[in-house]
Amino acid sequence: MRRRGLLRTIPAMIRDKSAKKPAKDASKSDAAEKRAPASVAKASVAKVAKAPAGKKGVIAIAPPSFRRERALIKRGIWPIAGCDEAGRGPLAGPVVAAAVILDPDRIPRGIDDSKRLTAEERERLFDKICATAQVSVAVASRSRIDRDNILRASLWALKRAVVALPEQPRHVFVDGRDRLDTACDCEAVIGGDGIVLSIAAASIVAKVTRDRLMCALAQDCPGYGFEQHKGYAVPEHLDALNRLGPTIHHRSFFAPVAAARAKHMPWTVEPVQDLFAVTEVEVQVEASVEAGAATGL
Repeated sequence: MRRRGLLRTIPAMIRDKSAKKPAKDASKSDAAEKRAPASVAKASVAKVAKAPAGKKGVIAIAPPSFRRERALIKRGIWPIAGCDEAGRGPLAGPVVAAAVILDPDRIPRGIDDSKRLTAEERERLFDKICATAQVSVAVASRSRIDRDNILRASLWALKRAVVALPEQPRHVFVDGRDRLDTACDCEAVIGGDGIVLSIAAASIVAKVTRDRLMCALAQDCPGYGFEQHKGYAVPEHLDALNRLGPTIHHRSFFAPVAAARAKHMPWTVEPVQDLFAVTEVEVQVEASVEAGAATGL
């Protein structure tokens, strides 16, 4: 009987020990991430943190850090700017780009990717960033977006924001995969607004600035709800486009806007010539040739 009881307790002991192993492995993986080069830092954005009391299985996302900037400062590289844009996806309004040089001794607490913050938090941090850092903003208008396309207009605005800084940086971090054509070194960081603190600060400045611009446009264009959705393709905006048609602030070549323009202003839509269509002139020419052949002329 004692052996059976012992055999029953052994599997339970094994399970208890195996349950503790993942914690050790997790600590090893965290240490490996710290030793990893900066090129793989984007893979460590999401980290499992200790769950708050009473909340099991909660996954916390690590906030952006000033680690990359400090590494450059140790090498004597300064100033260092982070830049980001807001407004690539909306159907209306401009793209707003911001560049920020944070003061290492006066970094406001709570800076994070603007998408993770509430509107109130963004407004509060916007004031603190502008009071303690070097900040510049550039805007790519709707007409530029229509002329150059959204990507080129965004890169143009980002470069203009960097050039407009009070002090020209020696290194620039930009969110995304495209580097900027700047006079200094530029490093593109995918998901940078959640990794690099300077980029996160720029994302807050760009987002707050654009939101304020869209609220101003809402007063000139009532009925579209710009003050609520900021021009994004939400159902309320699509419904307003279908009922009222596009405004001068809508981006002409975005599909929902083009469809609304064809419905409400068809005279503004240029017809596309069908290269394979047989025109009436060609039919008459062919008929005259056949008639001439029949008469022997």
